[in-house]
Amino acid sequence: MAGISVTSVTDFPEIKPSDDLSEIIGDALVALAPSDNDIIVVAQKIASKAENRFRRLSEVRPSAQALEIAARCEKDPRIVELVLQDSLGIVRVGPGILIAQHRSGHIMANAGIDRSNVLGDEDTVLLLPEDPDRWCRDTMTALNARFGVRVGVVMADSFGRPWRLGTAGVAIGVAGISARLDVRGQPDRFGRLLESTEIGIADEIAAAASLVMGQTNEGIPVCLLRGLTIPGQGVAADLLRPLERDLFRK
Repeated sequence: MAGISVTSVTDFPEIKPSDDLSEIIGDALVALAPSDNDIIVVAQKIASKAENRFRRLSEVRPSAQALEIAARCEKDPRIVELVLQDSLGIVRVGPGILIAQHRSGHIMANAGIDRSNVLGDEDTVLLLPEDPDRWCRDTMTALNARFGVRVGVVMADSFGRPWRLGTAGVAIGVAGISARLDVRGQPDRFGRLLESTEIGIADEIAAAASLVMGQTNEGIPVCLLRGLTIPGQGVAADLLRPLERDLFRK
């Protein structure tokens, strides 16, 4: 672990709809010479921009359900309507709070819809990519073919967390590595067998990259993490707690 490094990809261009993002990322990575087991961490926002997941609020017509929820959470009913359209369901509603389960399964505020780091006026918002895990697989395939190596790809986003203040980087898309490491049955330092430990390794990678990427105006949407070897072919969905084990929604 002492040899882990996270290197930012600098001078990254502003991404526009229909840009070939895997090619742009590949061009930016040339100077870093990707090698086997490197992990490319990509901010969700640029994937959404390339997929043209922009929406104009002036073109949204709120449903009766959106109007009712908006009154309870004190949010723009047009944003609530977009949340409903992009979600499997609403988890919690309160003053200033709307927690939804995005169609990918991730539970997050406003189904990940926001305006931060989005070029345009207040009428423009950005949704999550259609399928973050698939995006990571496609990008991994393109990068592997270009550089002749085997890299992993993690799509990172910033989440708030139950019981804790502040946001942290988490993985909402994964390819080429295990998303979760099950170390149950392995000994601790004193020989006791671990009984319940599973490591959310993809989340830890996203959080490490987030320290370099920043969460305001840094303009660093891609990082290369080197020094970890994580076998497996996981997806971010592996990190989702099954409903039957979710004591907070029962």
